[in-house]
Amino acid sequence: MAGSVISVNTSEKKGMRKKPVPEISVSADFGIQGDAHASSDWHRQVSLLALESIKKMQEKGLDVHPGDFAENITTEGIDLVALPLGTHVSIGATVLGEVSQIGKECHTRCAIYYQAGDCVMPKEGIFIKVLRGGTVKAGDPVEVLPDRS
Repeated sequence: MAGSVISVNTSEKKGMRKKPVPEISVSADFGIQGDAHASSDWHRQVSLLALESIKKMQEKGLDVHPGDFAENITTEGIDLVALPLGTHVSIGATVLGEVSQIGKECHTRCAIYYQAGDCVMPKEGIFIKVLRGGTVKAGDPVEVLPDRS
């Protein structure tokens, strides 16, 4: 299964929409340099959300774009929530991640939830732990690697 990176997004503080940036630097066992969620003590080092999920919210009439759901990497062409935990995902030329969580519990309702009555990130976003670092930018390939077992 292969797709592509639509947008890369960061924020300096947690709980905020992320802003698209030209390129991100991803470090192994840490996450994205300069992003609030990066940490070696954390299994949710990088978040991914499919453009297809964002389009669902746009169809509900919301003016939302990549990064608005606080995802680090917006992808297209891969059914992210169908990936089992432990799946390896190659992003760009060198980044390798392992799916560490699918969806998340929202402890507080975000602005998107109040606008639409729903939010896609808790159900359709995924998180990866970074196994190998590198740089990622829009247009880079995203590939689900075959099961190693």
